[in-house]
Amino acid sequence: MTTPHDIPQSTSRPAPQPAPQNASQNAPAPLPSSLDYLRQVLTSRVYDVAVESALDEAPALSRRTGHTVLLKREDQQPVFSFKLRGAYNKMAHLTPGQLHKGVICASAGNHAQGVALGARKLGARAVIVMPVTTPRVKVDAVRALGGEVVLAGESYSDAYAHSLQLQAQQGLTFIHPFDDPLVIAGQGTIGMELLRQHAGPLHAVFVAVGGGGLISGVAAYIKALRPEIKIIGVQMNDSDAMAQSVARGERVALRDVGLFADGTAVKQVGEETFRIARELVDEFITVDTDAVCAAIKDVFIDTRSIVEPSGAMAVAALKQYAAREGTAPGQTLAAILCGANMNFDRLRFVAERAAVGEESEALFAITIPEERGSFRRFCETVGRLPGGARNVTEFNYRISDRARAHVFVGLTTAARGESPMLAAAFEQAGFSALDLTHDELAKQHVRYMVGGHSPLASHERLLRFIFPERPGALLQFLSLMQPAWNISLFHYRNQGADFGHVLVGIQAPESDGPALHAFLDKLGYAWIDETGNPAYALFLKG
Repeated sequence: MTTPHDIPQSTSRPAPQPAPQNASQNAPAPLPSSLDYLRQVLTSRVYDVAVESALDEAPALSRRTGHTVLLKREDQQPVFSFKLRGAYNKMAHLTPGQLHKGVICASAGNHAQGVALGARKLGARAVIVMPVTTPRVKVDAVRALGGEVVLAGESYSDAYAHSLQLQAQQGLTFIHPFDDPLVIAGQGTIGMELLRQHAGPLHAVFVAVGGGGLISGVAAYIKALRPEIKIIGVQMNDSDAMAQSVARGERVALRDVGLFADGTAVKQVGEETFRIARELVDEFITVDTDAVCAAIKDVFIDTRSIVEPSGAMAVAALKQYAAREGTAPGQTLAAILCGANMNFDRLRFVAERAAVGEESEALFAITIPEERGSFRRFCETVGRLPGGARNVTEFNYRISDRARAHVFVGLTTAARGESPMLAAAFEQAGFSALDLTHDELAKQHVRYMVGGHSPLASHERLLRFIFPERPGALLQFLSLMQPAWNISLFHYRNQGADFGHVLVGIQAPESDGPALHAFLDKLGYAWIDETGNPAYALFLKG
């Protein structure tokens, strides 16, 4: 799998290479020129199925970046993606005989739905080959549009190979997801709409790149009419085939691609899309998972819509570009929200990683002495950290050592890059601090695995609380608790609600039962005794 270090974070395009002087007389037909693509975009037949998507200003993003941010809302298309434009334009140019035999494609996502919808509109048979691992929701969506789904192979490559076999056997026409001039021209209608909808200054357009069909069409149209506008391609740092190809001057085939932004997870870009991107795209910016999760949140704040990871990539790069450029003078920047086919189950992951992606949360492993009062001293230190008050977003602790306690803690931040400063402040207060803000293992796994059985957790009562999300709620809990009792387990994670769910282990002798109940009554927080819970006995009880 590729890493962010394989190519520079931002890759500018090289100068186009001149054509050979001594071309053979038997050379194939010339490739489409910029004028050819301009003509094809203007005459594309996409609006039988597509709508002219809105170009909305993003006020919150504009305020945060210091630039005017525009969002091209391809998430509002009938299949929640731009893909139906190119697919339908290709099919609309087929002969009646070709339509009668039918069309075929290999896809596990947005292209499949675009082909199925276009074929239904044209009265053609559509065979969609999908990997057997495709989520049921996507299979059902294609079938609902009239597509004949064939499940074959474990990967897209397997499905693609099988689709070519069926194409040859049944005389079907293959609808390529990106490497076809008519598909490229159909996607280019987005650029046509963008220039028509915004006649004023426009400094840069950010476009997510997978195989390259979208950016090729948009670049071909915009550069023909407004060459001063920058076209900036955006790729995931683990699926950057186009950026690497342009940097090396030849198409690169990646061995593996990341699948978080599955809509742009392409191992090798097309021949024609590579040619266009190499000539017309001004720059490539790579983004990571956390930045994309933060961008999904940004789009939601401004639109109340949830886009898929690939649909948010352009916004993630726009923010990175804006930070690099500064705020003076303010520019007008447009990002294409290319899709919104988000699996609902991914939202939990996106919410967890968005805070780290926008660096509004820092994560630490803090070592504190295992002695009475140290937990409260830690909380007081949090309240005195430089830069103003901090909220604890997460706290995981399980007693494991008689001398020291290791806690996993998350804190809100006021600005990017604050975690080293906060770690230094903990060190000055006498707590050993390890900055885990950018540690993938910690973010992905360790935060959920802190704990386990402990031989030191004797006389432990496990209580589940509902804390009010207000400053001082935790300190009130600690102040009212008897000094003789020990906290042996603590788990809290902010969920963005008015109340937080907290799990606490309190070591108190059985004889202190009445005093413990008096403490809980005085505290006034809703609570449930989980000491008899079988899950606790299996995984946590000492």
